[in-house]
Amino acid sequence: MDRKITFKGNSLTLVGRGIKAGNAAPYFRVVAQDLKEIGLSDFRSKVKLITSFPSIDTPVCDLQVKEFNRRAVGLSSDIVIMGISKDLPFAQARFCQANDIKNILTFSDYKFSSFGINYGLLIKELNLLARAIIIVDKNDVLRYIQIVEELTTAPDYNDALNNLELVFKNPQGEIQTELPAKCKACEAGVPALVKEKIEKLLAKYRGWELIEDKRIVKEFKFKDFTEAKYFLDLVSVIAQEQGHHPNLTLIYNKLKITLTTHSSGGLTENDFIMAKIIDELQG
Repeated sequence: MDRKITFKGNSLTLVGRGIKAGNAAPYFRVVAQDLKEIGLSDFRSKVKLITSFPSIDTPVCDLQVKEFNRRAVGLSSDIVIMGISKDLPFAQARFCQANDIKNILTFSDYKFSSFGINYGLLIKELNLLARAIIIVDKNDVLRYIQIVEELTTAPDYNDALNNLELVFKNPQGEIQTELPAKCKACEAGVPALVKEKIEKLLAKYRGWELIEDKRIVKEFKFKDFTEAKYFLDLVSVIAQEQGHHPNLTLIYNKLKITLTTHSSGGLTENDFIMAKIIDELQG
């Protein structure tokens, strides 16, 4: 199902993974003001408040960064506030210098759209980020999600900061999942899953077909070639970050995805992790 917000009353579509509080926070990579690549893992020991916005050069976004910068004064050093948009790092640096922004770190999603895709906050029609606030605890568990329904409206700062205080007091949530949240590095010698385990996992994945007990396959259908290619590009970003690359076959409006672990000669947990992420991308 498409996720929708509005801009001046006009409907817009959010694409990317569907996320829920209590789930593992997806990994993402963004670009800092010095053009260095930064990821979620760089803040592993912190409670993280992430605020996203369309463009720092618009009034509501301008206020959003300034407001969090003001309210961050006096927060514990165990808390980091991150502002993410698709503005170029140079524009973010100029804004922060001009407005004495020192209590919030700004990062750009311009290069990969990684944050937008992984958190389901990429606006398809604009290729910008939705206005949102995410809180991730020290265990990298999603604890709070606020997505602003109308793009021209400010977020609820008080609700977000009240929840930040609650998370800070209880900073380490637990995730109960059968599989890890991220693919492990593929190494030679890792055994393929036995058929009993494969069938148990596959029962939870709709539309994926087991082929010769060595790979799983699913076909996705779209309205035209452009839509199919767009989805392929989303999958490609995630696959590169996960270090686990599916076979992708694009024929007009159909995308066939095949998952297997070549180094193991069959299926491993990584294939089912990728299948889950791909299904989340489809919404």
